[in-house]
Amino acid sequence: MRFLHPERDERLELALEDVFLVPQRFDGLSRLEVNLTPQDFPGGSHPVVTANMNAVTGKRMAETVARFGGLGVLPQDMSLETVERIVRHIKAADPRYDTPLSVSPDATLRDVEGILRKRAHHMVVVVDDARRPVGVVTPADLRDRDQYSAVRHFMQRGVVTIPTGTSNHDGFLVMERERLKAVPVIDEAGQLAGILTRDDAVRLELLSASVNARGELMVAAAVGISSEAAARAGALRELGVDALVLDTAHGHQRRMTEALRAVRADCRLPLIAGNVCTAEGTRELIEAGADVVKVNVGPGAMCTTRMQTGVGRPTFSAVRACAAEARRLGKHVWADGGVRHPRDVALYCAAGAARVMVGTMLAGTFESPGDVLVDAEGRIYKQNYGMASARAVAERTAGLDAFERAKKGFFREGISTSRIYIQPGRESVGAILVDFITGLSSALTYVGAQDLEELHARAVVGVQTASGFGEGTPHGRVVG
Repeated sequence: MRFLHPERDERLELALEDVFLVPQRFDGLSRLEVNLTPQDFPGGSHPVVTANMNAVTGKRMAETVARFGGLGVLPQDMSLETVERIVRHIKAADPRYDTPLSVSPDATLRDVEGILRKRAHHMVVVVDDARRPVGVVTPADLRDRDQYSAVRHFMQRGVVTIPTGTSNHDGFLVMERERLKAVPVIDEAGQLAGILTRDDAVRLELLSASVNARGELMVAAAVGISSEAAARAGALRELGVDALVLDTAHGHQRRMTEALRAVRADCRLPLIAGNVCTAEGTRELIEAGADVVKVNVGPGAMCTTRMQTGVGRPTFSAVRACAAEARRLGKHVWADGGVRHPRDVALYCAAGAARVMVGTMLAGTFESPGDVLVDAEGRIYKQNYGMASARAVAERTAGLDAFERAKKGFFREGISTSRIYIQPGRESVGAILVDFITGLSSALTYVGAQDLEELHARAVVGVQTASGFGEGTPHGRVVG
């Protein structure tokens, strides 16, 4: 990339809101033709990665994001038993169809309510002993019912299904004709194989799954930089994760390089390490064994590092500097934090990032790990918290004695609790991913690029005032 006014802009330290992409000629035919495949390692049809935050990435998030072409990173705080259960589930999941929620006809309304809000489509399939669909339950079926009513008494019968292999086009038309949001998918034996929603039928035409060489959905996992890093990384590799992320808030330190060398000595998986925000930090992590360096210090929505310490660097400049050094050494970077709009993903990729890690924007979806809560006005939300917050520190140090936990509790650089409201039309991570990817695809055509490498090569970046950014935001209003 180059700056529109390099004589001035090269010297500035710039955040995402400070910059814009200049339009150029596009010689392609359609934005649907551009290639968003990351170049750091195989797997993924686009560059979005979910943050390894406890309130963002769990089983559902990692599975769904992989199905839609991204990559989920499980948090470092998870027990190995939990990671094993999640990885086993993801590897067995269908790369195309959503994992269904199912109950027996003898289940109660209370049982259904406990799982209904785990999917944006709000459908529970009732199956017999052979796992053949015999009914479905949606929120409309629960009204004016006793908590202990058996599902058989209020489920919808005459289930509309589609067989595996049905095209997205045909599946969508079935749902359109029957006025359904989702349909159960059945295999050749008539057993429940998955769920296809109307929205997913369209999304799957735009996004292809992230699968490994065995055709399984991919998932990554984070590792801390303690003395047990190598052992933990080895255990995660044996469990079947597809990439490892060595993660700490300040990645440019001796403990990180020691942990990297120890993990690299016995690991051939893609190895991501961070966070740093300088070329020097990037070079040291690559020399210690990182394939990819995670960039940015302090821009996350739940992070208070910059206000606590004054340390960090504006996001665009940090990614640009680190990406340039990584590319010089034949490696790559991920941009981590600060994403609030689809434009931010495009700008990070223009600056040279291979992938972009997103956290808080995905916390308010049905796929994030938290429980769905309801406020006094009846609006639904989930709780989010930073991974350096008092809450996260307390969870991470639960094995220490009370005095040691109290000492570590002084060092916190994150918000412990924040409400992230679930927005209509953006309840599912799939909806947000489509926003990101369609925005990124369009950005490539505006810049005249066919793929992410060409985006970086061709991008011309201008610097704008706060007013320049503001006039690019939706600011129309209805005048009565």
